[in-house]
Amino acid sequence: MTLAHLLLLNFALAAYLTGVIWVVQLVTYPALLLVGKPEFARYHAAHTRGMGWVVGAPMVLELALAGWLAWVAYPTWGAGRALGQLALVLVVWLATFFIAVPFHNRLEAGGYDYVALDGLVRTNWLRTLAWTARAGWLGWLLSAAL
Repeated sequence: MTLAHLLLLNFALAAYLTGVIWVVQLVTYPALLLVGKPEFARYHAAHTRGMGWVVGAPMVLELALAGWLAWVAYPTWGAGRALGQLALVLVVWLATFFIAVPFHNRLEAGGYDYVALDGLVRTNWLRTLAWTARAGWLGWLLSAAL
């Protein structure tokens, strides 16, 4: 696979995940605050199950493609560009598993919890900005390559 094709695949996946995270940040997570306490556990379980399908496999694929892109692009782009785009994926993964997942686990175990929900909304900006930066960066690299 050529560097241009690999870059295009990375950009397409980053753009998809960026779109998803903006919907989550601006619509889905704030809407969790509006779910009544009696319905919250069922709603949150459905949300978590559904989002697993929407972002689970794409995140794994993104990590693999970002690593592959870093490997292939390093000789051409140098360390900054090649590893920078991979670093943004790692930021997303670290924020997901060390911040978002614990908040979701707290909500799953205890039900409606305003503090956990507010923390989830506030800290999710890290993932939102990292994915947005990666999509923008890859878009810029793609436009320069064409």
